[in-house]
Amino acid sequence: MLKNKNIHNVLTVLIAAVWLVNGLMCKVLHLVPRHEQIVVEILGKDYSGTWTVLIGLSEIGMALWILTKYKSNLSAITQIAIVMTMNVLEFFLVPDLLLWGKFNSIFALLFIGLVYANEFVWNPNKLLSK
Repeated sequence: MLKNKNIHNVLTVLIAAVWLVNGLMCKVLHLVPRHEQIVVEILGKDYSGTWTVLIGLSEIGMALWILTKYKSNLSAITQIAIVMTMNVLEFFLVPDLLLWGKFNSIFALLFIGLVYANEFVWNPNKLLSK
């Protein structure tokens, strides 16, 4: 059991940073072209640039939501659902475009586990109510 509220807060910021970096750096600023290539393969070329930016802006929004801690249970569940959905699609549709190929799923599961544990196991606000 995690007793240090600072550790929970640091993990919350790190989780938000993952969403922020992926949204801003990889998609909105197009610093990682592979992300748009994934969008092209899954959603088509016609509006891939627009879709990539919209996805990136959504990820930035997720980072902000995480940092506000507003309805954090719903935020964690939403993150888990998004990461699972995204990784299942990528695993079957574009594994060749993933940084570690099909092994990306391992990192996705680790991230999902971290989000789950940080919110539902280690969250000091939830521990106080038990």
